[in-house]
Amino acid sequence: MEVQVEATGETVGEAKWAALRELEKRQPGLDKSTVRFQVVTEGERGLLGVGYAPARVIATVSADERPAESDGPREDESELAAEARELIERIVDGIGVVGRIDVEEDEESITLSCTGPELGMLIGRHGQTIDAVQYLANAVMFRSHPDDRKEVIVDAAGYRARRRLALEALAVRSAERAVSDGEAIELEPMTAIERKVVHIRLKEFEGVETTSEGTEPNRFVVVHPAADHEPA
Repeated sequence: MEVQVEATGETVGEAKWAALRELEKRQPGLDKSTVRFQVVTEGERGLLGVGYAPARVIATVSADERPAESDGPREDESELAAEARELIERIVDGIGVVGRIDVEEDEESITLSCTGPELGMLIGRHGQTIDAVQYLANAVMFRSHPDDRKEVIVDAAGYRARRRLALEALAVRSAERAVSDGEAIELEPMTAIERKVVHIRLKEFEGVETTSEGTEPNRFVVVHPAADHEPA
């Protein structure tokens, strides 16, 4: 047996959010990652507000679905990791993203990976949203645990690995151009996390040096030919 609700909103995301709230009223402790959505219409704004039509979705979940796990550490999860997970769950829920947060922890970091059907809203354009979530999570955790700090890494659908590979490839291409042309190469504006990936990848690349220039949020990496290196 299934529980099904229909909801509307100005956008598909808002309609999904409304549907989730209604399902939670009917099934307290609902595991949001088990909800299935059907987009009936994506909605239309209309010209100058005339002819507006809301987005409409149908949300379905099994009536026998077990409630989500209660707050507190899961099995093999430290209290610090549990606190970080619950923080990200609240942020992701607030964004209106449906998904499950899984945790991997080592001596230096806590990685929180979100899985779900539609994670584009969490990742954002060029990863801006997920980077902002990660920055916020680190700020909160560092403030609440100044003597037990671990870096918090927020990932979604393997985005971090894909983006790292793309940035490393860009870094190498730019370094090769800098060496060949004997001129500095300016890369596109990046977050501090992404700039770090480029700096680390080119640290051992012979014939180039890297610096970060500009001001946030438009700070970027510059790949310079090393002072003692002659153009190819």
